[in-house]
Amino acid sequence: MAQTPSELLQGTVDVLILHALAWRPMHGYALSRWIRERSRDVLSIEGAALYQALHRLERQKLVAAEWGQSENNRRAKFYAITAAGRKRLRTESVTWRSYADAVTRVLRPV
Repeated sequence: MAQTPSELLQGTVDVLILHALAWRPMHGYALSRWIRERSRDVLSIEGAALYQALHRLERQKLVAAEWGQSENNRRAKFYAITAAGRKRLRTESVTWRSYADAVTRVLRPV
């Protein structure tokens, strides 16, 4: 069954967050900055959308959270990908690469 646009967007946010956390644990602001920088300012996940996604992933046990000190000595919640999150990331990455390749083929000039 095809996904709705909101499901695609949610799935995109989730896979981007899981991929970022596969590099290292991060707090919300660092995670948002990493995605923005990595996408050369094309993608931005901030505020409520970011924290809703993080809480959803935490409920699904795909990420785990722990309080710590940020680089500017503020108390921050750090998120880390779990083994289940890594498994989901592998599956979702294959799906997204296939989807992106298909869209690219359709958008090529005829």
